[in-house]
Amino acid sequence: MSTISAVLITLTCILVPVSLLTVWVHDIVLDTDRYVETVAPLASNPAIEAAAAKRITEAVDVRVDGVQVTSDVATWLDSQGLPPRVGQAVKGLAPQLNDAVTQVADKAATRFVQSNRFETVWTDANRAAHSALVHVLTGKGRGAVEVDQGTVTLDVGTAVERVKQDLVSAGVSPADKIPDVNKQMVLIHSDKLRKIRGAAHALDVLGNWLPIIAVLLGAIGVFLARRRRRALVTTALGAAAACLIMAIALAIARRFYLDHLPAQVQSPAAASAIFDTLLRFLKNSVRTGIVLGLVVAIGAYLSGGGRLPRALRGSMERAADSVARWAGGHGLDTGRVGTWVAAYRRWLATGVLLIIALWFALWNNPTALTILLLVAVLLVLLAVIALLAATGRTTPSSDHAPAGRPGPVNGSAP
Repeated sequence: MSTISAVLITLTCILVPVSLLTVWVHDIVLDTDRYVETVAPLASNPAIEAAAAKRITEAVDVRVDGVQVTSDVATWLDSQGLPPRVGQAVKGLAPQLNDAVTQVADKAATRFVQSNRFETVWTDANRAAHSALVHVLTGKGRGAVEVDQGTVTLDVGTAVERVKQDLVSAGVSPADKIPDVNKQMVLIHSDKLRKIRGAAHALDVLGNWLPIIAVLLGAIGVFLARRRRRALVTTALGAAAACLIMAIALAIARRFYLDHLPAQVQSPAAASAIFDTLLRFLKNSVRTGIVLGLVVAIGAYLSGGGRLPRALRGSMERAADSVARWAGGHGLDTGRVGTWVAAYRRWLATGVLLIIALWFALWNNPTALTILLLVAVLLVLLAVIALLAATGRTTPSSDHAPAGRPGPVNGSAP
């Protein structure tokens, strides 16, 4: 392997996980439709529902002051000439009134967050907030999501207004005096959020170009290598190893983040759900990269000239010949199709491999399961080609000459 080839292959292995990160930033984090599609299921997540209900209840509880209400009632009773002990008794009901309002508000908030109305509010709020999420990573844009000292918060004022209406409908008249609120629900908190903005902006600019660059560099590196098959195996395994390192880093980052949640994050369960949801596509891409690297490495190795690959291919050929002889003995004959496949088997196998590769490239958001499915399809097609080629080899050439190569005519010399 030449020095230039080694450098290009090493650079490719490094760029593969980085390119997955750029695709995640470009296609998920900074794309409104994809982002909303990603976070929409969180509206029915129990942890998110519990956290949202708690924040809404707290907003209502702050605005309905039982002490003030009972004090106003006691003052009015005093003005009507009632004994002072009556006013004192009414003031003593403040804790019970607060508890009652809190219970009613909690039930109303819980019913609301478990209804389809909350899903609509959640989706609309996140869609409107997407420009501010761009602001989180690039410093541009504003919206319902605010960023302050590394804390990302979502305004749940709309949800509070809906619960306020439910409370009024339920007969809790003091709720009618709840003013418009700007209650915030903390989504993410990180002291390093501002520091990573520059890197996130760079990843967004690179976008979907970096994967193409990584593939081109890898292809050039393999082409310049003296032993190309071994270089391809090395590149694939190196890329898979780099993706594995990234997967480990993501797992460590998740554990570190959840173990060091600051006081601003009220619900660790909700923080965990948000973290996992936002990174789900990236994690799937990393797993896909690992599986793809292993599949390419194994395929390149088995197509080589080593002792084990030759033994495996020989066993498969003998098995195909046995099936072909059995078929011929039972009157099953593929005729010219078999002889044509036997003559152009290498080209057919290459064409099938290219079609599967193109299919994978055009697949929207492929996963590790996608790769295994395509590998299964490829193996089936190669097995069919091998069987047809085997029947072509066992078919007498005098009975089924290949098209375009006629035998002797009128006794002329061949």
